[in-house]
Amino acid sequence: MKKMMKAFRNNRGEGYMDVVVLVLCAMLVIAVAVKVFPAYIVKQQVDTFATELVREAEIAGQVGTETSRREQLLAEKNGISPTVVWSKTGKIQLNEKISVVVTYEVNIGMFTGFGSFPITLRGEAVGKSEVYWK
Repeated sequence: MKKMMKAFRNNRGEGYMDVVVLVLCAMLVIAVAVKVFPAYIVKQQVDTFATELVREAEIAGQVGTETSRREQLLAEKNGISPTVVWSKTGKIQLNEKISVVVTYEVNIGMFTGFGSFPITLRGEAVGKSEVYWK
């Protein structure tokens, strides 16, 4: 019994256990980062998507076929197909405001089915028409 108690009080090998715990924690942090950081990249894509769509509407002076074509082109280029909602459709007079809201849902989490949850990324952009309609 005394021999067993002496073995429990022995501090030899304590550094090895500290290293194992430290490596385990580091791997867990890296795994979380690998799953969460792509959401930041998609958020940047959604913001750029909204900005480029508004710019197209500003130049064309309307929300219609030009903006729809640009939306399809951006969706193919970025590999995402978000939901796009415009504040107005049709012709937009010179200096009238136009805004767009782009939303996209992304799953983040540690595992595919367990611990994964969806978040909605939202990008907004506002601009003014550059076309005068008679």
